[in-house]
Amino acid sequence: MYFRMLYDEKLAQASYLIGCQATGEAIVIDPERDVDRYINLAEKEKLRITAITETHIHADFLSGARELAERTGAKLYLSDEGDADWKYQWLNKKQGGGSYHYQLLKHGDSFKIGNIELEVVHTPGHTPEHICFMVTDHGGGATEPMGIATGDFVFVGDVGRPDLLETAAGFSGAKEKSARVLFDSLQQFKQLPDYLQLWPGHGAGSACGKALGAVPQSTVGYEKRFNMAVNEAAEEERFVQTILYGQPEPPLYFARMKKENKEGPKILGKLPSPKPVGIETLKNALRENAALLDTREFLQFAKGHLPGALHVPLESNFPTVAGSYVGADQPIYLIVEDTRVKETVIDLIRVGLDNVAGYATPADLAEYAAQGGKLETTRYLHINDLKTQPLEKNALILDVRRADEFDAGHVPDAKNIAHTRLLTRLNELPKDRPIYVHCRTDNRSAYAVGLLQSRGFNAVMMHGGINAWQESGGEVVVESPALVGV
Repeated sequence: MYFRMLYDEKLAQASYLIGCQATGEAIVIDPERDVDRYINLAEKEKLRITAITETHIHADFLSGARELAERTGAKLYLSDEGDADWKYQWLNKKQGGGSYHYQLLKHGDSFKIGNIELEVVHTPGHTPEHICFMVTDHGGGATEPMGIATGDFVFVGDVGRPDLLETAAGFSGAKEKSARVLFDSLQQFKQLPDYLQLWPGHGAGSACGKALGAVPQSTVGYEKRFNMAVNEAAEEERFVQTILYGQPEPPLYFARMKKENKEGPKILGKLPSPKPVGIETLKNALRENAALLDTREFLQFAKGHLPGALHVPLESNFPTVAGSYVGADQPIYLIVEDTRVKETVIDLIRVGLDNVAGYATPADLAEYAAQGGKLETTRYLHINDLKTQPLEKNALILDVRRADEFDAGHVPDAKNIAHTRLLTRLNELPKDRPIYVHCRTDNRSAYAVGLLQSRGFNAVMMHGGINAWQESGGEVVVESPALVGV
């Protein structure tokens, strides 16, 4: 059996290519939209992709299952569990007409890719339709599975969050019910053999849980012994309380991903190929409601950027921030190095931002400034300066960390809005008062200041964040002390 994880470091998302070397057939589990990497790897290993599956209707990225089916003609194996709200709606909408070659799956169903058998295990809780796959290599003489692809059910060190139907998709009252369903699914997990390898859908950094480990794979037995969330599933009320508390506010694009993955992601055919454009083109585009993503580091951005630009540095959080600050239909322009344009485009299409229209380089921007072009600066100071130079009487302190982080200790009189939800809550903030923004250290506050400034707010970045404030003895206020640390 051939087995390979393909990992997206920025979204902390794992896809799997599993192949039967005897027959040359292969399956991809949970593909992203840039499908060339699966096709190219399969060809390199002398395999052909004959099957595609996914564990559930994803919220954190736009699925590549449809794209890969168009490119390869492979058969789709998709969940038929869950209620009517969580059924795939695009299977009879093949590009050019007709239906894809597909099979809908229920708990206990199985299918084979060459000599490799995949058995379906329904594991609701994260989502109603969620399924896992027990994988057995009959070609090697095995009669029992060697591993289980768990998707967003059980991770290394955590389990999939059960609140997204409510917090991201808008189904009011769903999160507690989902947590109880997840509790029941984990009782089933505890009955699995300890020896099974565990192949999760995400790793550390994913917003699909709150305490995912950085180790890429594990075993069922290890997770039964040391996964705190699995261990909490011994008593239902305690589990419901702990699994729901402290979940990060879902990025704004999650709701859109759920909808598009259910209804059918747009077929790309090929990657967008933005062309280099002049600075004047960028300025005109901004006047017409385009988004300009400036991918430079914060200090470069703060020293001078085009008015209206967003600060979205090309690092691990890039797709999450872009997905939370840019509308799906907005034309997108970039300030980015030539050598990183393709990387940027791939990051964007993975969260469904396809309309990448053009780019200019940091050198182009510097040349524009050297010739007298107008750039905007961003104010910043260290958070500990608050102790020696009090802010204006009407200033607002904005903390853009998660709600549970805020509850655990915050600067007195601060307002809390998570940076990934800020775009929809701008109406809560004043435009006639200075807003001093901080997070735990620096990153999230820098993204937020860029967004606020682009929308005409008087925003100031506070370096150091709450960490520096507390380390220097700054006063903190603790909210909901009974829940902090749960």
